Amino acid sequence: MTILVIDIGTTGLRAALVDESGTIEASAYRHCAPTSPAPGLVEFDAATMWQATLEACRQILSESSTPIVAVGIANQRASTVAWNATTGKPLGPALGWQDLRTIVDCMTLRAEHSLAFAPNQTATKAAWMLRNYLADTSSEDRSNVRIGTIDSWIAWNLTSGSHFVTDHTNAAVTGLTTPDGLNWRDDVLSKLGIERHQLPTIVPSRGIIGPATALPGAPLLTALVGDQQASLVGQGCVTSGRTKITFGSGGMLDLFVGTTPSSQSTRSSHGTFPIVAHSDATSIFYGTEAVMLAAGTNIEWLVHDMQLVPDAASTEALAATVPSTDGVVFVPAPLGLGTPHWDYGARGTLLGVTRGTTRAHIVRAVLEGVAHRGVDLVEAAEADSGLHIDALHIDGGMSRNRVFVQALADAAQRVVHVAPVTEATTLGAAFLAGTSAGVWGSLTEASAGLKPSWSCEPTGNGGVSRDAWGEAIGRARGWIPDLSALDF
Repeated sequence: MTILVIDIGTTGLRAALVDESGTIEASAYRHCAPTSPAPGLVEFDAATMWQATLEACRQILSESSTPIVAVGIANQRASTVAWNATTGKPLGPALGWQDLRTIVDCMTLRAEHSLAFAPNQTATKAAWMLRNYLADTSSEDRSNVRIGTIDSWIAWNLTSGSHFVTDHTNAAVTGLTTPDGLNWRDDVLSKLGIERHQLPTIVPSRGIIGPATALPGAPLLTALVGDQQASLVGQGCVTSGRTKITFGSGGMLDLFVGTTPSSQSTRSSHGTFPIVAHSDATSIFYGTEAVMLAAGTNIEWLVHDMQLVPDAASTEALAATVPSTDGVVFVPAPLGLGTPHWDYGARGTLLGVTRGTTRAHIVRAVLEGVAHRGVDLVEAAEADSGLHIDALHIDGGMSRNRVFVQALADAAQRVVHVAPVTEATTLGAAFLAGTSAGVWGSLTEASAGLKPSWSCEPTGNGGVSRDAWGEAIGRARGWIPDLSALDF
């Protein structure tokens, strides 16, 4: 039995086939990056994204003779599409989750209505699109308008317009729901000028939605899930306290809490956010999320801007040529600091440089700096959840760098398990879709066969101490006071 997974990331999308042993049999990739027409603006063509998705799915299905028993979707969260339900066409460019055009709207809503939104949430993006794409109300019947995140857009197209849905994991991070993620908030919708019929029905992450009639054989669509939650499931983190960190361009820690919802939907005291981890017909499971604004982005800086190494893979070998940073410390904050500080005015900081500092020391300092930021996320998640994190499960591009993984284990003083696949989102969506279709009896059963590609124990020979790290963070903060004053 084979499951088709549609995994839509920020810069590209993948269609993959996963068998009942949890093995990715084959995949087809399409590049589908957003554009930035001006600083702070991030847009993409939703119609092009759908066509790329359809092409990738048809390619992978044409190469397989095994019947597809279920389809699951994992997606970048909060990116927002508005379209006409009659024509099926987008009303204008879709807004990526990184888009910052609604910063002023967020500040105004907080000041005038005590509503706390971040510009990377769906809420103010949807309101902006309604104001700007439907400025002439005579040209567009608002009853035909549909607004959704990527899961809604792809599911609507897969089912030929029969199902307009989103799941709890995606809905709960829009800023438009009650804290438990179960329902849309009418008071918030009213303030933003959004009508309830314009939003999708909220359904469980796993459960039969309907036939994907756009695909050969019309297999059943049985799972929707946000990418970070998919990675959580895909690394077997389905019991209380189990934690994963994805080290991609940014870094995202997700800790599985259980069935107790948070009493708030906004940022907690140590800078983490409550999330819905996944849901089914009878239960909703919750988690805690911590955010690193820049992880692999710092490696790209070493390669493309500083040109200290020819490619990302070379950082491991170069860093390994020195036993330590020799006192050099790097705070990876080119975009500011996320959890626990949320200081958008912080900036990347290189400290302790001497005449004897080499490029190897600097590269190693960057790897260790990202590792320490990872530990910042761990400590914040523990403080906000009240749970102890025994071990870390990691994926993403940086998880393949052994010097980095050892630095993380040493800084965290915890064992680190590296996922068997670089992107665990695909496996997570497959496990959710497969349990809905009866391939596995539970998520525990589905993930039972997972084995890390390798595990790293702390050596006790870490680099900079956590106390020294705190001092370095203090020097990086507040570099641009006006940005540091922003609070979302």
